[in-house]
Amino acid sequence: MNDRVLVAMSGGVDSSVAAYLIKKQGLPTVGVTLKLFSNDDINTDEEKTCCSLSDAEDARSVALKLGMEHHVFNFRDNFKEKVIDRFVAAYESGGTPNPCIDCNRFIKWRQLLTRADIMECGRIATGHYARIERDTDSGRMLLKRAADMSKDQTYVLYALTQEQLSRTMLPLGGLLKNEVREIADDLGFINADKPDSQDICFVPDGDYAGFIEKYTGRTSTPGNFVDVCGNPLGRHKGIIRYTVGQRKGLGISFGKPVYVSEINPASNTVTLADESALFSRVLHASDINLIAVDRIDQPLRVTAKVRYSHKEAAATVWQTGDDEIRVEFDEPQRAVTRGQAVVLYSGDVVVGGGTIR
Repeated sequence: MNDRVLVAMSGGVDSSVAAYLIKKQGLPTVGVTLKLFSNDDINTDEEKTCCSLSDAEDARSVALKLGMEHHVFNFRDNFKEKVIDRFVAAYESGGTPNPCIDCNRFIKWRQLLTRADIMECGRIATGHYARIERDTDSGRMLLKRAADMSKDQTYVLYALTQEQLSRTMLPLGGLLKNEVREIADDLGFINADKPDSQDICFVPDGDYAGFIEKYTGRTSTPGNFVDVCGNPLGRHKGIIRYTVGQRKGLGISFGKPVYVSEINPASNTVTLADESALFSRVLHASDINLIAVDRIDQPLRVTAKVRYSHKEAAATVWQTGDDEIRVEFDEPQRAVTRGQAVVLYSGDVVVGGGTIR
């Protein structure tokens, strides 16, 4: 394998230190920044984390300091199709997507490895907090949690394939975040104190419904709030404004807390219920990717997360088809939501995951 490494540089401190650590190993490196969208694409004039001109300039500044080549590649069309359009479609169908997973799956790794081949780079490197190791018994590449559990990003990386993992370097996996910032500060990087990105990069204000309506030019159709028996309770402002488990911002009062328990795009209804209705023990997922094993032939004990910030819980998983799994939790889990990912762990090792259906 060619020793040359293509380093993804977003302009943030993590990818900058990752580039330094690769360079420190004596490996020939080249830095690349991916242009994923412009302000016109998302109908805004604000600066955006990951894709603003200043981010690209920060990445270039670090690359120059490290004596690296640096290139900017435009993948706006791919990002629009594979990430933004999928995000919009999921909300309009009553789901709650995780676009960071789609970005890693359909844009970053595919495009970085394609560019790596063109630029004669054997591997790529990113600033994600996770570890990759080869299992000596099975020969499979394993994705493992980062040393800094507060920054661990294995949840959004579960969809990486064996080929992608085998060609990826994650130099921050064994470091704590404060250690990364100390390295950047010692090196005098321009972004040493740069804040971490928050929320979804193309919706930095967190107003998902507002973004979708501006992006599509369509106003979400109002409909009925209903109870679990289907009885009307009031009017909602469009299903894209709600997600399972939501309590605040409903615009309706019952003298007691009520929560969104179901979103039905066919009837354009949003079901409200007591919090007890949010708990379930079983979920089904499709579009699966398995990392630690090729297939789950027998019921397997795991811990599972049903969203990025969710505390993992003990469960048993069955593979019910070529592209389907069934997960049964020991204890009911709150607000298992269609469109989110379920990610399975065995200790520090990611077994795999899929999209909750």
